[in-house]
Amino acid sequence: MINEEKSTKTLSVVLWVTQGLLSVSFLCGAAMKLFQPVNQLSVMWSWTAEVPPAFLAFTGILDLLGGVGIILPSLLRIKPWLTPVTALAMVAQMIGASVFHVMRGEGADIGANIVFALMALFIAWGRWKAAPVLPR
Repeated sequence: MINEEKSTKTLSVVLWVTQGLLSVSFLCGAAMKLFQPVNQLSVMWSWTAEVPPAFLAFTGILDLLGGVGIILPSLLRIKPWLTPVTALAMVAQMIGASVFHVMRGEGADIGANIVFALMALFIAWGRWKAAPVLPR
């Protein structure tokens, strides 16, 4: 019984740390995509200068929603089922980003997308296990 409680607590801590890291990463990405000039962004991400500004803003908004949605529902305990749903949406976004980069010949650049997708998948699994009730 004590080992089960300890492993549950450890899982909870690891989930919170993972959620925090993913949230900060996505919120930073959102801030850069939404508020930095494209010429500055294109130094780090060349693709940003080659897509329409509306697409860049759309990805920034998705990052913002993901960064908030991955942590707030669990933190505030308001509709906590939204956390695993957000995590699955992040997985879908990272799959889309990976496909986008592979199609552009930037397959070597999808490492971060894969890591973020795996982190989000872990969060979806862990938080679904903790709050499996869907809204009615």
